[in-house]
Amino acid sequence: MAPHRRSRPPSPMGIRTPAIATAALTSVALLSQTANAAPSEEPRPSLEEVEKKVGDLYRQAETAGEKYNAAKEKTTKQKKRVDTLLDDVARRTEKLNEAREELGTFAAAQYRTGAAAPDTASLLLADNPQDYFDQTQLMDRLTSRQKQSVDDYVTQQTATTEKRQEASENLETLTRTQSSLKTSKADVQRKLATARDLLSKLTTEEKARLAAIERQKREEAQRRADELARQQAADAERRRQEAAQGTGTSTGTGTGSAAGTSGSGSTAKADKALAFARAQIGKPYVWGASGPGSYDCSGLTQAAWKAAGVTLPRTTWDQVKAGTTVSVNSAQPGDLVFFYDDISHVGIYIGDGMMIHAPKPGAYVREESIYYMPIHSVVRPA
Repeated sequence: MAPHRRSRPPSPMGIRTPAIATAALTSVALLSQTANAAPSEEPRPSLEEVEKKVGDLYRQAETAGEKYNAAKEKTTKQKKRVDTLLDDVARRTEKLNEAREELGTFAAAQYRTGAAAPDTASLLLADNPQDYFDQTQLMDRLTSRQKQSVDDYVTQQTATTEKRQEASENLETLTRTQSSLKTSKADVQRKLATARDLLSKLTTEEKARLAAIERQKREEAQRRADELARQQAADAERRRQEAAQGTGTSTGTGTGSAAGTSGSGSTAKADKALAFARAQIGKPYVWGASGPGSYDCSGLTQAAWKAAGVTLPRTTWDQVKAGTTVSVNSAQPGDLVFFYDDISHVGIYIGDGMMIHAPKPGAYVREESIYYMPIHSVVRPA
C-alpha cells in the first residue's frame, strides 16, 4: 500500500459504515410503512350478501321459532299429564296409608294375642308384599276380613308404585322438553340479534338500496300473482261455459278468486277464517305468539281457523298434514299456503294469488303475493 494513503479504521463488529447506513435506512423505511399501514380488517360484505344473510337468518329464526312452538305445545301437554299423575299418586298414597293403618291395627291385635304379629309387621315393611306372601304362610293365619285388608293393601301399593314410576318418567320427559324449549328460544334470539347487527351497520345509502331491492322483489311477486288471478279467472269462465252448454245454466263453480260468485269455493268456514285473518292485519309479528295482540305465521293460521270452528295443530310442520293437498292453480280462499323446502312459513290464501300472513320480525300482518317466497304446497283444511 502506498505510504501516502491512510487506511480507514474498521467499523465496529467488522461491518463497513456504508453497510450500516444502508441497513438503517431500510429499517426506517420498513417501520414507516408499518406505521402508515391500516390495520387489517375483514372485507366488508356487499349489499347483496347482507340482504341474503339477513333473509337466511330470518328464515332460520322462523324455523327455530317453529321448534319452540312444538316444544312449548309438548311442554304444556306433558305438564298437564304430570300434574294429573301426581294428583293420582297423592290419592293412591292416601288410600295406601289407610290400608296400612288397618293392617297395623290387625298387627297390634295379633301381638296382644300372640298370633303371628312378626309376620304382619314384616308385611308392612316389605318392598313387594306379593313376594312376601309367596314366601310365607301368613294368608293361612288371617281371617277373611284381614285377608281383604291385605288384598287392598297389596293392590294400593302396587298401583301407587306404578303411578309413581310413570310420574317420574313423565317428569324426566318434561325436563328434556323444557330444555329443548330453552334451546330453541335462545337460537331464535341469537339469529335475530345477528340480523339486527348486520342491518345496523348499513349506511343510509345502503338501506335505501336494500329497500329498492325489496320493492323490486314485491313487484315481481305481484306480477306473478296477477298472472295466476287471470289464469284462474279464465279457467272459471271456461268451466262456466262448459256447464252452460251441458245443462243450459251456469253453475258458478269455484275459482279460488276473491272476485268469484258466492259459490266460488269459499266455504262458510273458510269465510269465517278469512274474516278473522283480515281483522288481524296491522298487528305485529312476534315469534311464538298466537294472538290476540300479535302472531307468528302458524299462530295466525291456527287462530283464524279456530275462529271458524276448526282446530289446527300449532306448527307449520303439523298444519301441512291437516288437510287435503291441492295445486297452486286450484287454490281457494281459506287454503293454507306453505313455503320453503323446510315448510317453515305459512299464510292463508285470500284469492287472486294473494294471502294474509305474519311475515317476519319487524313486520306486521299484511296481504302479500303468495309468490313473495318459494311455495312448498297448498293445503285445504276444510
